[in-house]
Amino acid sequence: MIFRNRSLARIGAGALLASAALTAFGSPAQASGTETDLAIEVAGTRVAANAQGKIAFAKVTNNGKNTPSELAVRVDVSKVDFDKVAVVPAVDDGCEVEGSDSKPTAFVCYAAKDALPGAGETIDLPLVLFRFEAKGTYKAPISFKLVSKDDTNPDNNTKNATAEFSDQSGPDLSVVAEDVKQAVKITDGNPTYSGDLYAGGRSALTYFISNQGDQAAAGLKITVKLPKGVTPIEVEKGCEYAADKSAFTCTYENFGLIPQDEDTNPDDQLYSAYGFYHVFDVAADVKPGTLKGGLVSVEPIGTASMKGMRTAAVTLPANVTGMQAKDVDNSDNSDGYAVIVAAKGGAGGGDDNGGGLPVTGAQTGLVVGIGGAVLVAGAAMFMVARRRRVVLVTPGDEKSAV
Repeated sequence: MIFRNRSLARIGAGALLASAALTAFGSPAQASGTETDLAIEVAGTRVAANAQGKIAFAKVTNNGKNTPSELAVRVDVSKVDFDKVAVVPAVDDGCEVEGSDSKPTAFVCYAAKDALPGAGETIDLPLVLFRFEAKGTYKAPISFKLVSKDDTNPDNNTKNATAEFSDQSGPDLSVVAEDVKQAVKITDGNPTYSGDLYAGGRSALTYFISNQGDQAAAGLKITVKLPKGVTPIEVEKGCEYAADKSAFTCTYENFGLIPQDEDTNPDDQLYSAYGFYHVFDVAADVKPGTLKGGLVSVEPIGTASMKGMRTAAVTLPANVTGMQAKDVDNSDNSDGYAVIVAAKGGAGGGDDNGGGLPVTGAQTGLVVGIGGAVLVAGAAMFMVARRRRVVLVTPGDEKSAV
């Protein structure tokens, strides 16, 4: 891939770090008897007027009961003018290019064997949308096709979208919620994931919210829906819960996000992204399998200048209420997740003392803040390292023809 300016090269370098975060690579396996129903959706393809670019996602969900033996996504970008903008996979080495490197017509990206989505799970293909021209609007159609010999339903295998570089300014919030597969322990206020999650066990939902727009969001309104059989272990301050605790909404009127393009000072305590976690218990009578229906949604509350963000922690007067701002692209304001409950007798387990995957953070609710200067470059790495939702590999001799 040829990157034609330093900012885009930075994005590409960060995306390659995403592939390095994986512990294993491999070409799709050629197995049989794994028939299932795969579906594709696309989110986040609209860019704010003064934003340089953003990460969009093609989301592949397994609606069946079996894990496919192979999976590829073909992205048609033949209508995109690469002299004006770029629409490219975030992990360059994981995809084949059709056309030339400077003016591709399509990309075909393959999922690694150890990250193929199981029943109810989702993997994402991250795409970088980037403008070369500083100003002006631009639109181009892009299309996505899911390819797997194991898929039994072709009706949900394609999706058309528009790569739009708009003239609208405002916050552009994006949320990524990871599938939950492991048990969790809380140590010094941080969750550590280790071993399988069983019925009666404890884990945590982790998600990341970033602002890819060109204006700051003064506050956030976050709504979390939990799958049936999952209950939060505590009532958090500032959150309203349904009677059965199956859903809750947290309103942070003074907990805003600056645009990623403006997040260049690591010492100013202003952030363009936050990580959150909520600890929950799985009911003891839940059967092993995938608990579906989880959803995280976010809305911006008001807009603020950089100067305003420096005083955003001040509590609002009792007679002042935050107002919802208009989000530039609300297609990526929600993300679903599943909770996978293991059958006892398998490998792993919640009592595994062999370490685990820690989440760096402080209090419950706020896990991590990262600077916007590295957000676009690092967004794919967060996906891969934590949820392994994006696993792109260099195809080998065993792959099927697309």
